[in-house]
Amino acid sequence: MSSHIAQKQIVQEKLEILRNKCKASGLKLTHQRLEIFRELISTDDHPSAERVHKRVQARIPSISLDTVYRTLSTFERHGLIDKVCVFEDRARFCGDPGPHYHLFCTSCKSIADFTWDTLDHIEPPPEAGQWGLVHAKRVILEGICSRCLTEAKQ
Repeated sequence: MSSHIAQKQIVQEKLEILRNKCKASGLKLTHQRLEIFRELISTDDHPSAERVHKRVQARIPSISLDTVYRTLSTFERHGLIDKVCVFEDRARFCGDPGPHYHLFCTSCKSIADFTWDTLDHIEPPPEAGQWGLVHAKRVILEGICSRCLTEAKQ
């Protein structure tokens, strides 16, 4: 199976998850919501709300930035997407809410996904249990990506 066909199949599977979650949550699956979700799951560059808006606006000229913000918030609240917050950059969004972590380049501001099986199985320290209930682990490793390192050497 070619990678293009495999990618299309993954997009279709994620769209089916969206449809099922919306139905189970009583959320109306509007054309705008569908296009915003399709944009997020079709890219791995972790776009900001503004970038999602610009891309979706090419297909739906009347969509407002406010609609994009509200939709992204709704999707995050229902576990359909992940919000990636890096301190010196605006919030970015990831169409893969499954278990994974992020690498953030402090030079070009790119974000990449990675998995870390060891971290997946580590229990939080006892202090976390004394603090309250932990329901998610979010890790962002910051550094300089290989592309920026290569460019810096030239």
